[in-house]
Amino acid sequence: MKTAEQTLLAARQSGLLPADAMLPAQDERPWPVLLLTAVGAWFAAVPLMIMIGMLLGDVLRRGVGPYFVGVLVLLAAVVVMRSRDLPLFVEQLAVPALLVGGGMLVVGLYRDLSTSLASLLMLAVTLGVAWAIPKTWLRVLLGAAAAALLGLVLMPLRWNMWRADIVVPWLVLHALLLAWGAALWLQQQHLLRGRLAREAALLEALAAGWLLLVLAGLAWLSGMSFMVGGSMGELSREVVNNLTPRLKGEGLTMQAGSVLMALAATWLAVRAWAGLMGWLPLAVAAVLAGLGWFVPALGGVLLAAAVCCTTQRWRLASAAAFVAAWVLGSFYYQLQWPLATKALVLAGAGGLLGALAWLAPAWRASRVDHGGPARPGPAAWAMLAGGLLTLLVANGAIWQKQDLIARGRPVFVALAPVDPRSLMQGDFMRLNFGGAGFDETPLLQALGSARPKVVARIDARGVATVLRGRQPEHALAADELLIELTPKDGRWILVADAWFFREGDGERWAQARFGEFRVQPDGRALLVGMADADLKPIKP
Repeated sequence: MKTAEQTLLAARQSGLLPADAMLPAQDERPWPVLLLTAVGAWFAAVPLMIMIGMLLGDVLRRGVGPYFVGVLVLLAAVVVMRSRDLPLFVEQLAVPALLVGGGMLVVGLYRDLSTSLASLLMLAVTLGVAWAIPKTWLRVLLGAAAAALLGLVLMPLRWNMWRADIVVPWLVLHALLLAWGAALWLQQQHLLRGRLAREAALLEALAAGWLLLVLAGLAWLSGMSFMVGGSMGELSREVVNNLTPRLKGEGLTMQAGSVLMALAATWLAVRAWAGLMGWLPLAVAAVLAGLGWFVPALGGVLLAAAVCCTTQRWRLASAAAFVAAWVLGSFYYQLQWPLATKALVLAGAGGLLGALAWLAPAWRASRVDHGGPARPGPAAWAMLAGGLLTLLVANGAIWQKQDLIARGRPVFVALAPVDPRSLMQGDFMRLNFGGAGFDETPLLQALGSARPKVVARIDARGVATVLRGRQPEHALAADELLIELTPKDGRWILVADAWFFREGDGERWAQARFGEFRVQPDGRALLVGMADADLKPIKP
């Protein structure tokens, strides 16, 4: 790793920086002091800004008031932050002033102009402020703001973020990504050298914030990632599923674009590192490109990661890697693909990557030519054992469910559908199986691992009525059986509280009046379908 001084010397010798360029002075104040001072400044500034807003309320809402106050406060904040040897407290006071000034301009411009024109003017203001204030952290934030403003310029006026197809924001985000790549190309082509070294530094900071905003947008566009939504409980029903992408007919454009960008990322990596030219790295790239077909946001993230890695922007590369993992996890919630297809794709990709990892030592040995056969290392054996264990656990769970379906007793329980449609995860019915013994069942049964069970009576048709919680001292009657409860969101439910179905099939499932279960003698139960009022199964 090169030190900052070595990097500066290399930049001088190559002409990227002037001969008299020096490293910026380092702030020697401890970070706790910086943090406490910033908190104190914000506590002092925010009430002051609120009071001024209340005093000038009419002026700020009418005529040229927002422009006059906005420009005045913005210029004052810029002058303060450009001052040398600025006390930290005063600097932090200028930050909320900067936000207030920009906010006033936003109020005026978006009130009087179209969204596109107002966004374009605010983009110019943002870039001007970034050029005027030589603080890297602030320029990164302004770079993110600039990307958002340009996105508003490119976004159609009538597009609705919660209902419209995701092709439009996908195109906008990737246009921003290409703009970011073009800016870095301009910088690397030595067009910003010598006397333009300050502009090159400005571009570097703005580009960092720009990319972070684009990556956040791609993560948002891909939807909620696997396991994150489930950990949010009921909140996920109202928030998470609104972030579930819905591919329409134009999804083919995004899928093809994602694959092309994944291939472009491979080309950049191979071009920068000749050692990647081989069948094994290219096979890994092919697997990732294939995943990009199923997850349209993945290709752009991989391209951003490749650019960051090949230009040694490791922090941004780490952010891109995190977003790539998030995007891959979102595949679970993409309801346009059947669950079996998603499982097959992910299992196939995982198997291929595992096999390639197993073959990696032999491939490296063939390129280095150690003179002997290569043997799999401990990492390969651990990966193989982990893969086999995963398959064993998964298939064991599947076998248990299949056995329960095949051998379990058919039982019907009356239900009351609630909220028959959710716009977040496609369509589903929230189920409410009422019965005695639910509320009085403790969530932690004597701190043991056994789940509580309830007693249900079965009539001649096979319809169960929940009677009470299980009491071990009482024997079951001939027409009674046990049903095991399941914990969900701090309460006990009867096996499941939701039934998912394909989008557009709501009318068919609205006829459901009973849940169809398979129940084992020990109380283990599984919800296998819905039935109408005549106990006839509803077919998907």
